[in-house]
Amino acid sequence: MSSRPTIIINRLDAERLQRLIDAASDKDLAVAESLEAELERGEVVDPEQIPADVVSMNSQVQFTDLGRSRQLVRTLVYPRSLAESADGLSVMAPIGAALLGLKVGDVIDWPLPDGSETRLRIDAILWQPESAGQFHR
Repeated sequence: MSSRPTIIINRLDAERLQRLIDAASDKDLAVAESLEAELERGEVVDPEQIPADVVSMNSQVQFTDLGRSRQLVRTLVYPRSLAESADGLSVMAPIGAALLGLKVGDVIDWPLPDGSETRLRIDAILWQPESAGQFHR
């Protein structure tokens, strides 16, 4: 796997995600471990310090799956909020975990459960809670 871009994570998101990782079921273990590695390598900052071009929880993101040449728009959500979001992508799904903390223009190679790898590029942040002044969402 190639080197991964630097990521920035909202401190409140990091705390919530750690609780989610700690409670992960066996079926979610691989994603939970990858997500935990991301939290450990990421720069954790207060919500007010998240740049507007960074994917945080509840951000609506436009990204491209470069392997499939397919552009998607999804909102990165916690698993409990998946049913409430028409375009929701769980942070506990492999692609969701990959997007967390990336900034516009970043490309990441990410492992999938079947042993293959996907390559994703962040194209735009269409909405971000921190930019909207929602620091505790």
